[in-house]
Amino acid sequence: MNWLLVILGAAVGAPLRYLTDRAVQARHDSVFPWGTFTVNAAGSLVLGALAGASVSSGTYALLGTGLCGALTTYSTFSYETLRLAERGWRFLAVANVAASLLVGLGSVFLGVELARGIAG
Repeated sequence: MNWLLVILGAAVGAPLRYLTDRAVQARHDSVFPWGTFTVNAAGSLVLGALAGASVSSGTYALLGTGLCGALTTYSTFSYETLRLAERGWRFLAVANVAASLLVGLGSVFLGVELARGIAG
């Protein structure tokens, strides 16, 4: 039955990723992929919070695998980084990789600590 929870979470996560990406990117006059950066950071924070809260397998299937799996996007991050490099914006490509790695890992750790702090 967890497979159904994954589908339900993904059905929310995928459109949420698209809408968030478009909304964030529309607010920036930049070639930097701020939308993808934002959804990946947010998804990492949520996933960290789920891990820190030690949620049930059903909740993790719904929110972790389903929602966060569809919300975050490694393939788009990779593609956008490649496009930056191909178009001559090598500094932005390297910055995207470094910042995404640091912010993603930082968000996971922050999420874990927030959840543990709330749990007491």
